Amino acid sequence: MEVEKSMSGNGEMVKKKEELHNKKKKQHQRGGIRALPFILANEICDKFATAGFNANLITYLTQQLNMPLVAASNTLTNFSGTSSFTPLLGAFIAESFAGRFWTIVAASLIYEMGLVSITISAILPYLHPPPCPSQVNCQEASSSQLWVLYICLFLTALGSGGIRACVVPFSADQFDMTKNGVESRKWNLFNWYFFCMGLASLSALTIVVYIQDHMGWGWGLGIPTIAMLISIIAFVLGSPMFKVVKPGGSPLVRLVQVIVAAIKKREETLPSDLNLLYQNKELDDAITLEGKLFHSNQFKWLDKAAIVKDEEARDPIAPPNLWQLATVHRVEELKCIIRMLPVWASGILLITAGSNQQSFAIQQARTMDRHLFRSFQISPASMSIFNVLTMMAGVILYERLFVPFVRRFTRNHSGITCLQRMGIGFVINILATSVAALVEIKRKNVAAKYNLLDDPNAIIPISVFWMVPQYCLHGLAEVFMIVGHLEFLFDQSPESMRSSATALYCLTTAIGNYVGTLIVSLVHKYSGKENNWLPDRNLNRGRLEYYYWLVSGIQVINLIYYVICACLYTYKPLEEIRGTNKGEDVEQGSEKISSVNLKDGNGEEKRESAKDE
Repeated sequence: MEVEKSMSGNGEMVKKKEELHNKKKKQHQRGGIRALPFILANEICDKFATAGFNANLITYLTQQLNMPLVAASNTLTNFSGTSSFTPLLGAFIAESFAGRFWTIVAASLIYEMGLVSITISAILPYLHPPPCPSQVNCQEASSSQLWVLYICLFLTALGSGGIRACVVPFSADQFDMTKNGVESRKWNLFNWYFFCMGLASLSALTIVVYIQDHMGWGWGLGIPTIAMLISIIAFVLGSPMFKVVKPGGSPLVRLVQVIVAAIKKREETLPSDLNLLYQNKELDDAITLEGKLFHSNQFKWLDKAAIVKDEEARDPIAPPNLWQLATVHRVEELKCIIRMLPVWASGILLITAGSNQQSFAIQQARTMDRHLFRSFQISPASMSIFNVLTMMAGVILYERLFVPFVRRFTRNHSGITCLQRMGIGFVINILATSVAALVEIKRKNVAAKYNLLDDPNAIIPISVFWMVPQYCLHGLAEVFMIVGHLEFLFDQSPESMRSSATALYCLTTAIGNYVGTLIVSLVHKYSGKENNWLPDRNLNRGRLEYYYWLVSGIQVINLIYYVICACLYTYKPLEEIRGTNKGEDVEQGSEKISSVNLKDGNGEEKRESAKDE
């Protein structure tokens, strides 16, 4: 009988192992290149809708709702800031319990509700004030009409939070994102992601903006609404192809647990042998799919959270109280976030610098000669095409020409490190803002020459293409700074916190926009009534170039801060495991790679062979 029971038990165990193996095999067959078209189709349609909705929104607020320029500009930056705060909520939901797939689906539906609502508000006449072509003594939108606008914007901001926090990490889930996996591919996921986003933005800036200016806001907002619906359908249809990673629990809770445990054990003394600090492979299994973090010598006071006290060591089988004892890996997760924060913060003032420039640039372009041909003139909002085209061309040239050329000298697979890439972007952006100031001086000189300074609706005889250089420089800056910033946060964050890292990237935009709103409000309030830098109606009598010089100065200070942070930064110490089997692009192997505190990001690797368990 005992033999039969033993055989029966062994049979059940073998059956369970086979079921688990088949489940893993089925999961491993998902993902890879074949899943990417469905994700990118969703994101292209989503970006098309977002760009078509946002690109010309300053015109909708000033021309359709008759809002003053500064109030409209601040509304846009506040909306953009809120849209960039909500990814924190989206990341929390995705990583805690919902997972990235369902978070994206639910968020897309909420976003669609917002687009439908604002489209209806643009069609129904009693939801916006009467037209005012002269832009003089216009009836502004009532409080009830503004509340309708704010509710619509809130829904879209809430929806974009779930989408933006999860799309990039969900795309990366389909591939092997370890250092070995990245180097085995001849293309960069982040570069091509931004290229596809640029393609969608370009389509929106040419098609949707033209429709908004010539066919009305009903169609102009309706088309992005339809595009968003298509994106949801494309994403759901691709679900059988997707590799879905289960959420590993709230990373925010884990970080708090480490801090609480460290505070409780603040009187304890660290052991001389750091190998005695608490480690639990089974406990950390769900959050170390690509490898565990090694112990680092920074922020040693946090290591006290991993000290094993005598009473905690008595029963090694019992599960630990994570509010009193944390593993080394979880302590290092918190250290990673702390190390990233100074570099992350440097992006805030960059966003601040550009937060209101788009709004003011559109108003500048509206006063200039916009004729591309004798019978056709470009829309002011479509000037962003030059930004997008430069970014798209820059991404291709960066990957195909710049990286192979620089790699010969640096011997770095990526050509230059993320930190170096970001630094170049900061410098280019300062040049872009300085050029914008010089163009504004030129524009007003021409207006003064033809006595048009007092006519806000006059078309000044200066080509709008004088503004092309500043747009191109901003696009080039994005190739280096924006892509590099996201890649840095994604690469240096713990693998279980990649949605949170993307949310941090969005949070940079949020804080930057709110700081931008504060600066614009202060400049508008204290720059005088007679020669206000940022007047509400007549930009010709303003001092917009002073504002651009102020922004340039802020960016120079920020660049100095960034260089200091980059020089002091220490890369995360990670033991990578080859053969994670994420889709078809993965090269099978059994070698572990340990990258220990690479200060320059391209140091030598410590390699040690180990058998797969």
